[in-house]
Amino acid sequence: MSKKPTATTERKPEPTIAEIDHAQAPVNARLSREEKIELHRKMVRIRRFEERSLRAYQGKKIGGFLHLYIGQEAVAVGCCSLMGKHDHVITAYRDHGHAMAVGMDTKPLMAELYGKATGCSKGKGGSMHYFDPSRNFWGGHGIVGGQIPLGVGLAYGVKYQGNKGAAMAFMGDGAVNQGAVHEAYNLAALWKLPVVFVIENNGYSMGTSQARSSAGELAKRAEGYDMPWGQCNGHDVYEVRACMDKFLTLARETNQPSTVEIDTYRYRGHSVADPDNTYRSKQEVEEYRKTKDPIQVFQQKLINEGVLDVATMEKIDAEARAEADNAADFAEASPFPTSEDIQKDVYWESDHPSERKSQGRLFFD
Repeated sequence: MSKKPTATTERKPEPTIAEIDHAQAPVNARLSREEKIELHRKMVRIRRFEERSLRAYQGKKIGGFLHLYIGQEAVAVGCCSLMGKHDHVITAYRDHGHAMAVGMDTKPLMAELYGKATGCSKGKGGSMHYFDPSRNFWGGHGIVGGQIPLGVGLAYGVKYQGNKGAAMAFMGDGAVNQGAVHEAYNLAALWKLPVVFVIENNGYSMGTSQARSSAGELAKRAEGYDMPWGQCNGHDVYEVRACMDKFLTLARETNQPSTVEIDTYRYRGHSVADPDNTYRSKQEVEEYRKTKDPIQVFQQKLINEGVLDVATMEKIDAEARAEADNAADFAEASPFPTSEDIQKDVYWESDHPSERKSQGRLFFD
């Protein structure tokens, strides 16, 4: 017969993630009422912008690809809310949420989707290539995993200039299997660079479940490069902030790279042109929407805290819808780039002829 544990030998089990009150983490406990409402507002603004973008795409106002961030809002908002002066962000092609989270204006963002000259990339990049160096946002990138070595370069720059900051290099779960990602891991660890590799794991890559495409825990691969790693849920903005604060602080204080896997979910297809009902059921999507929608989860937390009331909630939503509509109106009224614009923003010397040093032709007919 096994011996029953005594009061002195019995150990209390470690709390599960679900039992931890992330609102009490220091980085969240010091948030003011206004700052908490702003986190909620940013998530709602992203959701309404994405929904308006979808309507524009369905109305044939947007060409090419459109990768929506609906369902993942707490990840970008939670991470980017922690940015300091010398922190940087680079991400993949599902970049609308990150762009808005760092503070980009929705008018040039929508205009970029429309391919208009007033877009943030002058209508030449589209959905996958938002960009704003003034906010330390180094763009969305269309090549799977291609942004991760660039994120290491950003971290190298932070360290080289002697700044106290970090680079957040975002990628999807499908990108973790790319060779360039592992080369970037190796250099970051070898040179001790202040970068946090953020895996937004929405479970399906382009359309294949992680269980069928990737072996083991994605973040745990960091152990092969002697990097610390962590995991958290991406539907709770408090949890995202509590987790990321730890690793950003580590990067800023010690130049230690790390990998964080954030479990999240997207409601739409890989892009809106792709079917999203062939590899997962509608019931699965609806179950997540009912129980883990990031906006509803945080909204309820703020109501329970006495921070948010129904009137404020409705006002935020109405303002977000109006902002998205105004952005669409701005995009609609904006001009397309001219044929002469095709050779602009390609070579620095072409755009600054008085300072050109090279010889020969830059463009060929």
